[in-house]
Amino acid sequence: MILFQDVLATEIAEETLTQTVQEPMNLWQMAQYGGWIMVLLAVLLAIAVYLFIERLVMIKKAKKEDRSFMDRIKDYIHEGKIDSAINLCRQTDTPAARMVEKGISRIGRPMNDVQVAIENVGNLEVAKLEKNLVIVATIAAIAPMLGFLGTVIGMVQTFYNMAGSESGAIELSALSTGMYQAMVTTIGGLIVGILVLFAYNYLVARIDSVVRQLEGRTMEFMDLLNEPA
Repeated sequence: MILFQDVLATEIAEETLTQTVQEPMNLWQMAQYGGWIMVLLAVLLAIAVYLFIERLVMIKKAKKEDRSFMDRIKDYIHEGKIDSAINLCRQTDTPAARMVEKGISRIGRPMNDVQVAIENVGNLEVAKLEKNLVIVATIAAIAPMLGFLGTVIGMVQTFYNMAGSESGAIELSALSTGMYQAMVTTIGGLIVGILVLFAYNYLVARIDSVVRQLEGRTMEFMDLLNEPA
């Protein structure tokens, strides 16, 4: 009889434990606790992803280069075919080609004037590549701040629920919503901020690579003009 009672008690305890164990929380359920802050973070992340892809495509296009381009430009200039060199630049349609085209159009003027004209075009091309990067940097800075704002709002809600307890007893269920919002928004803001900051630095590094490429083409073109006839 005692053995039967022990077995029954064990089964009841196991059943109670099984019922009290909650299923693991997924990301969607976690995000729902964050409230409108998580919605705003999701919108900012979507904007950052779009700008990242759009800038990456533009940078990849600007970095694309025909290895024979400068050799053909050199041949045209040595042969006096200036119009052919300009047409080749327009057909190539890259930042380096537009810089070389500007330099070709200034042939015959002082070398300083040619170099300044090329550098001005280069600055404009780099500015085009950096378009909307400030938005990406802003999102990287704002996302963690929004997360901390959600934390403060969640803590305020938690203390409000504590102060509103008429019996003086504090139940964890009454505090869970505010605490969840406080923690979830912090996590969301940090995740978005870290991802977007990484994307921003990656784009900056790729643009720096394009700038070095453009500087190399500028020096190569100026050396071409300085070659003895």
